[in-house]
Amino acid sequence: MTSASFDQLINKINDRSAKVAVIGLGYVGLPLAVEFAQAGFYTVGLDLDVNKVNALNNGTSYVTDVASEDIASVISAGRFHVTDDPDVLSTCDAFSICVPTPLSKTNDPDLSYVISAVDSLAEYIHSGMLIVLESTTYPGTTEEIIAPRLLVRNQIIGKDIFVAFSPERIDPGRQDYTLKNTPKVIGGMTAACTDVASQLYGCIVEQVVPVTSPAAAEMAKLVENTYRSVNIALANELMIMCDKLGLDAWEVIDAAATKPFGFTKFTPGPGVGGHCIPLDPHYLAWKLRTLNYDARFIHLASQINSNMPHYWVDKVVETLNSIGKPVNGSSILILGVAYKRNIDDVRESPAQDIIELLRQREAIVRYHDPYVSQFSYKEEVLYSENDWEQSAKVADCILIVTDHSTYDWQKLSRISTQIVDTRHVIPSRMHGSQIN
Repeated sequence: MTSASFDQLINKINDRSAKVAVIGLGYVGLPLAVEFAQAGFYTVGLDLDVNKVNALNNGTSYVTDVASEDIASVISAGRFHVTDDPDVLSTCDAFSICVPTPLSKTNDPDLSYVISAVDSLAEYIHSGMLIVLESTTYPGTTEEIIAPRLLVRNQIIGKDIFVAFSPERIDPGRQDYTLKNTPKVIGGMTAACTDVASQLYGCIVEQVVPVTSPAAAEMAKLVENTYRSVNIALANELMIMCDKLGLDAWEVIDAAATKPFGFTKFTPGPGVGGHCIPLDPHYLAWKLRTLNYDARFIHLASQINSNMPHYWVDKVVETLNSIGKPVNGSSILILGVAYKRNIDDVRESPAQDIIELLRQREAIVRYHDPYVSQFSYKEEVLYSENDWEQSAKVADCILIVTDHSTYDWQKLSRISTQIVDTRHVIPSRMHGSQIN
């Protein structure tokens, strides 16, 4: 049996009169807000970063996957309003929380952004509201941390207000799978909560995948990224083993991948980056520690992946030694500092660890990245070289960290033979064993 608040909110969603608020306008929240606005909902974007607010209100996007033209279109149509004033939440019916969930220095969950967002929202709680957390977190967060902070006016969850968790699945820079055609997992605190959230998100995605609880949805997100972390670590360790055996790891992996069943191809690289894979498994490991269980796969995968920058810096040293040069005083050009190809995101990028390790060895380190003109590194700002070809000609060694599609790898192989290739974009057979 449904409640009056349930029926009212469902009707508002169906006729697009529901006002939607997205809290946090980063690489997750901004695409979500634009999709809601394009679907016909009046959408409010709330972010405390005044620079983001001003950029969006001027029709300028700072997220690669969202075109400035789309921002300008929904703003001019009167369906998207961006602000840093939380008072705007008082008029909204549905809320998606998309704020950061970083780790502390001890790899413990930092939910301060989520708690702050929920506490701000709690001031405006009224019957007929839907609150969905999208920020990645450990199983139990929605029910143990979020829900109690929302029960400030004796509303009943599932009858008066509706609470759910729906993990973001944004893969920055990806063209084949976007927010719209990636299935959306939704777990509500009650069946009614799941129904309301599914109805709303069904307006902007092609497939909704309901699960029985927020904890199941929270766990599903962590399983996705733990799976990737563990398999990337396996590929990285296979590369180290093949190196010791005198084998080409990529050849071996490509051969294994010809098996049409029972094998999923993962490839080695410089490590892992971005907000998800280096961090999310630690949320699960932390939760299991509270239950006196050691998530050994997670710890081992993290250890292997985080050690890859050391492996590749050692390769730089070997390459320089082969031409009689010490790493101390040598000029090293890093190609690509984003954590993956064709995006501008440097969060948790292994390039930063590589730069630090090379600097510790007194190397002269420069970088070029067509997507990252500058980035903050410790207490300084590093700037991209203007011309990668010219910089490559004068470098003692070139270290390929990110395989951006704009680079001409054939040309690079003609410019220099002192190349350390973490992405296997320049096969060794191109010009001998100097390519690592």
